[in-house]
Amino acid sequence: MKKLTRWPAAIGALWLGCSAAAFPAADIRGELLRILDVQKAAWNRQDIVGFMAYYWKSEELTYQSGADRFRGWDSLLGRYKKSYSGASWGELDFTDLEVNVLCADSACVIGRWRVALKDGAKQGVFTIVFRRFPEGWRIIHDHSS
Repeated sequence: MKKLTRWPAAIGALWLGCSAAAFPAADIRGELLRILDVQKAAWNRQDIVGFMAYYWKSEELTYQSGADRFRGWDSLLGRYKKSYSGASWGELDFTDLEVNVLCADSACVIGRWRVALKDGAKQGVFTIVFRRFPEGWRIIHDHSS
């Protein structure tokens, strides 16, 4: 019974910490959309390290696609290099973006991705979770399919 009485206090503290007045959601949305534009530009000039600059450089970074799960920045970089190189590299675009600010240091972005290739395209949907660190916003989880 004691555990149940702690939950309302914890939820209340979370709610107060993430209340709309506590942080500028519009500014956060703008910053995250800018980051996605920077990533898109880096991808489109075939700068994979520049594209990866806003991913959390940690072994705790997670990426999921289909039935696969990768952990860690280096692992994700290797996956991108393997899946998108040479002729398989194409022009990236993001559409249908929705930024959901969860609180001052956390947000979720959903949308569609498309890589236009010479003879077709790869495309799908994604959910990205951002966290604000002292060095700025970083993607801590990416689920693309």
